[in-house]
Amino acid sequence: MSGNPEMTRVRVSPRVDSFSLTLADIAPDKSISHRAAMFALLSDRPTRIRNFLQGEDTLNTLHIVEQLGAAVTREGGTVTIVPPSGGLEEPDDVLDCGNAGTGMRLFCGLLSGVKGSFVLTGDRYLRGRPMNRVVRPLRNIGARIDGREEGNLAPLHIRGGAIEGFTYASPIDSAQVKSALILSALRADGISRYRENLLSRDHTERMLRGMGADIATHAEGWIEITPLTKPLDPLDITVPADPSSGFFFAVAAAILPGSDVTIQNVSLNPTRIEAYRILEKMGASVVTIEKENRYEPIGDIRVAYRGTLHAVDVSERIAWLIDELPALAIAMAVAEGRSTVQNAAELRVKESDRITAVLAGLERAGIDTEEFEDGYAIMGGTLQRTVVESFGDHRIAMSFSIAGLLCGMEIEDTACVETSFPNFYSLLEQITKVQ
Repeated sequence: MSGNPEMTRVRVSPRVDSFSLTLADIAPDKSISHRAAMFALLSDRPTRIRNFLQGEDTLNTLHIVEQLGAAVTREGGTVTIVPPSGGLEEPDDVLDCGNAGTGMRLFCGLLSGVKGSFVLTGDRYLRGRPMNRVVRPLRNIGARIDGREEGNLAPLHIRGGAIEGFTYASPIDSAQVKSALILSALRADGISRYRENLLSRDHTERMLRGMGADIATHAEGWIEITPLTKPLDPLDITVPADPSSGFFFAVAAAILPGSDVTIQNVSLNPTRIEAYRILEKMGASVVTIEKENRYEPIGDIRVAYRGTLHAVDVSERIAWLIDELPALAIAMAVAEGRSTVQNAAELRVKESDRITAVLAGLERAGIDTEEFEDGYAIMGGTLQRTVVESFGDHRIAMSFSIAGLLCGMEIEDTACVETSFPNFYSLLEQITKVQ
């Protein structure tokens, strides 16, 4: 079975024995695909992106780039973007981000300093997600952004214009917030400084530096951004496999006795593989092999079953594993003892309230849980077959699909998987039957 946007429910059959799998076609990294398409607009020469993610979210970003005046050509997985010669154009229609919070929040920063009128919208799930975490700091430096609930909910209207240089210590560790502020700072009227308590995913800094942007990290974590005086160099990048997509299969190997999986050509950025380190701490075997390092370190990750997993407490470096926590919850559900996740209130503002969604599914599958405002506790036990609601969240759908390898599972509303990992179910079919 291949991915099907009309598919709304799947049944995953349990795997009765071990598996050994090498995956060379894990979905390309969504975060890097989004950024590569957007950052092409900061150059005046063609950008080439190989292995661009062909998911709904990233294709929406690509369409927005076209609406802003760029010429986009696609040949298989290779995308070429020629930026508009006269600067970004004011679009004649709304800019639809689909389900992508990354797309909407980063475009807020990118467009806040561009003269023109821009309206960002998305699907019904994205229109319900809070945007104040980006809108408020952007407003404080001169951006004119409005929307529902005083700018907290999309559609958002951006009236781009002058941006002031700023010094901002973010109260939250978020790569989306950081990236939005960095992008706005590139068009500011002076040097800007940004700080977060814990380094969040740093793709934006790495890629922009690779393009020639003057972005320096100083003592105590301050990032200093110098405004652009000329267009940046174009990107010439191969998007690595997404470690957060590969993590679903890492969990599968870690919970199914005798199994192993090798995920090839994946990003080994330390801010992206923390969940693998947690899985290793729980008892799985995890080995990384670096192959290259240009914009990002890239290599292979091999995960193998090494015995029953043990409970773990997760409260640090949450920004480094926020997307993998739903899949990690499946590992916690079968581990010996009581696992906890704390300092993860960010989960409540993802594609769904992932704290509620994860615990609802686990409770239905017979696992005892406890909910906190900023996380949860999971008592390891035996998963039971049930029907789970995805809440329109691709990571919830895929996490409980992996749980189905142990007990069988039905997951409702799985069309959302198309947003980030279109071939997920075809890869899962290499392990078990999926209907």
